[in-house]
Amino acid sequence: MNWKSWIGAGALLAAACGGAAAFELKSADIAPGATIADTFVFKGFGCAGGNLSPALDWSGAPEGTQSFALLVHDPDAPTGGAGFWHWVVTDIPASVHSLPRGAKLPDGAREIATDFGAPGYGGPCPPQGDKPHHYNFTIYALKSAKLDLPPNATASLTGFVVNANALAKSTLTGVYGR
Repeated sequence: MNWKSWIGAGALLAAACGGAAAFELKSADIAPGATIADTFVFKGFGCAGGNLSPALDWSGAPEGTQSFALLVHDPDAPTGGAGFWHWVVTDIPASVHSLPRGAKLPDGAREIATDFGAPGYGGPCPPQGDKPHHYNFTIYALKSAKLDLPPNATASLTGFVVNANALAKSTLTGVYGR
């Protein structure tokens, strides 16, 4: 294959991809891989943070997206491998592409109980002296407008159903230790 053929093949590939943007989650409050500020840290269990949820925005959702789900998980929590769920939100309307700092959720969105035992955002609070933990904020583009979850759904069940309905996902990870 000569160079003209390679250029032609590259042009066809670029046209086929249509320049579609990748599904991406960003935050003005948390830089990828950076330490999470005390404003967003849990208030309780020995932590003295502000417990505000960070501002999050996402773009590039795939065609067919009917809703979004947001799952915040600490895989480093000393729970025998299960990690710790810090925020679980489903049924975010497809027209919504951001949550402000200290988020009031949009109409229709549903919060599921976290591992703190209640629905709502619970910021980072790893054990004192443990290595810094990773906090994965993952937004999912879903093929369903509303997930069929029971009223007492757990975070783990929700994660299973979210993954079964996912068209795409994007993760932003921050770290925190004390």
